[in-house]
Amino acid sequence: MTDGSEVAVISDISLWELFKHLGHWLGNLSRAGNERKRQSIEALRAVVVAARHTQPYIRQLEDGTGQDHTVEAQLAEIWTELGFRLSDLGLQKLAKRCDIKGRYWADPERYNSEFLQKADVGLERLEQLARQMLAEIESA
Repeated sequence: MTDGSEVAVISDISLWELFKHLGHWLGNLSRAGNERKRQSIEALRAVVVAARHTQPYIRQLEDGTGQDHTVEAQLAEIWTELGFRLSDLGLQKLAKRCDIKGRYWADPERYNSEFLQKADVGLERLEQLARQMLAEIESA
């Protein structure tokens, strides 16, 4: 049989270990939060860059230069990868739009302008959404 002092010592040690573990866990959680914030900022900035990368090609198409399947394949890859990155970060609204943009560039003739307008995937709109999300993250 034990007296009350032994139980108190064990409880104090266990409580200390619990606090120590909790401190490590909170530290890891904070670092994970900062890492996720950094990844989100990078992904959102990449949306702005992708929009600006895409715009000259659209101007080229409007000038009547014609399609360049190599450029379209690159754009499909850029937008699709962005969709995956944003989805992994939980930024689903923008991720879905980037995925649609990637599918569009993979086969532009497959999607009509009415569908694209309803999907709200214009470059200005994508950049606007990314900038809004950036502002929210940076102010938090």
